[in-house]
Amino acid sequence: MVRVAGAAAGEPDTYDGRVTEAQATPQTGKRVLLAKPRGYCAGVDRAVQTVEEALKLYGAPIYVRKQIVHNKHVVQTLEAQGAIFVEENEEVPEGATVIFSAHGVAPEVYEQAKQRSLKAIDATCPLVTKVHQEAKRFAAEDYDILLIGHEGHEEVVGTAGEAPAHIQLVDGPDGVDKITVRDPEKVVWLSQTTLSVDETLETVARLKQRLPLLQSPPSDDICYATSNRQHVVKEIAPECDVVIVVGSTNSSNSVRLVEVALDAGARAGHLVDFAHEIDDAWLVDARTVGVSSGASVPEDLVRDVLDHLAARGFGDVEEITTANERLTFSLPQELKRDMKAAAARG
Repeated sequence: MVRVAGAAAGEPDTYDGRVTEAQATPQTGKRVLLAKPRGYCAGVDRAVQTVEEALKLYGAPIYVRKQIVHNKHVVQTLEAQGAIFVEENEEVPEGATVIFSAHGVAPEVYEQAKQRSLKAIDATCPLVTKVHQEAKRFAAEDYDILLIGHEGHEEVVGTAGEAPAHIQLVDGPDGVDKITVRDPEKVVWLSQTTLSVDETLETVARLKQRLPLLQSPPSDDICYATSNRQHVVKEIAPECDVVIVVGSTNSSNSVRLVEVALDAGARAGHLVDFAHEIDDAWLVDARTVGVSSGASVPEDLVRDVLDHLAARGFGDVEEITTANERLTFSLPQELKRDMKAAAARG
C-alpha cells in the first residue's frame, strides 16, 4: 500500500512494494512508513558519478581527497573499483589525478594540488559552491560573515577557507554569545548546507536579537535535499514508534534526520549503515516503524532495511511523499572535457 502525502497528481512512486513471498506476512497490524524524498541528492549523485567516470576514463588508481561523500558503503564500493581515499594532497603521488569531495575545499587546497602537478577534478556540490561564492562576495565588500555550522565539518572548513579573516563560526544557538563584530551594520549570516532547518532558524533568531541589522544570504543556504528529507521525517515521526535512518555517523544530514524524528514525536530514533545493524530489541512492542535515509545513501541499502523489517512482520509499507525532486547537476567541466576528447579519439 502506498500513501502519497502532498505529491503532485500523477507523480510516480519509487517504492515498488518489493517483499518476497517468504517474507510476506498475514496482517499483523505492523507497518512501515517510508519517507520520500530520501537517499541520494543531486550533488551526491554527481560526486559518485565523477569518481566512477574518472576510473573508467583514466584507469585505477584515482585518488580522492577525503571521503567523496559521507557514506561508508559508497566509499567501500569505490575503493573496490580502484579509488584511493586520502586525507591530504601530500599523500597523492606527484602528477596523479585527485578528486575533491562533494563538501568543497579551501583555495589553499587547489594551490597545493597545483604545486604537486596534480590533475585536480572538483566534485564540490554546486550548492556548496554557491555558499563559497557568497562568502567571497561578502568578504570583498568587507562584511563580517557569521557562518552557521558544525566545527570541523569539511564543508565548514572549505567555506571558511575562502575568507578566513572575515568568517566566524557559529556552532548552533549556544555559539551566538561568543561572536564579536566590527560593524553591526555590516554583518551577514551564511550556513552549512546540511544543518537542521529548525536549529538554524533558532540560531538566526538569536543572532538577530543581538544584531538587529543582520543580513541574510541572497537565497537559502540549506540545500533543498536536506530540507525535503527533514520535512517528510517530520510528517511521519508522530505516527512512529521507531524511526530508522540509513546513513553514516559522519553524515551531518543523516544525523540531523534522527534528531528531527525525535523532536517531531517519534518514540525512538536510530542511525544505521546497514540492515544487519538493526537491533530486534528496537522493534519490541513497535507497531509503526519509519524509514528514511541520508542524502549520501544508495537506495539498495534502504531496500535491505525494508526486507529486514518485512522478515520481522513489518511487511506493510506505506510511502509518504512530500516533494518530488528532479534536480540534476552535470559532471565537472574538466572531466567532461576529457570524456569528450576520448570519445572523439574513438
